[in-house]
Amino acid sequence: MRIGELARRTGVSQRSLRYYEEQNLLTPTRLPNGYRDYDERTVTTVRRIQILLSAGLGTSAVAEILPGAVDDTVVLTGRCPELIDGLAKERHRIDTAIAALIAARDILDSLVGRPLDPATAVPMR
Repeated sequence: MRIGELARRTGVSQRSLRYYEEQNLLTPTRLPNGYRDYDERTVTTVRRIQILLSAGLGTSAVAEILPGAVDDTVVLTGRCPELIDGLAKERHRIDTAIAALIAARDILDSLVGRPLDPATAVPMR
């Protein structure tokens, strides 16, 4: 399938798909006219990439993880044990960021003496 069809089927822009190729996450074949040609498995690969990126991972980590993913999921197999430590560090980074955001929210609440309701808050100008 060509890049436009892959974009339509995955909901990912053609620009993002070209970026994934630049990052060696996708490897399409090239037709004689220079057009990219993707096989059916690429749809699943693009979905995996999207899941991993949405987890806060960078493309270099995604490139390491993709070969360890099996079937239609992103669950790692036993072939990728070296990635577990890196993923644990990434999870810790996310936990730390969440804790910092909660602390910031708590400070804002303490400034007014009660929890602020975001639904009724007046936007600041």
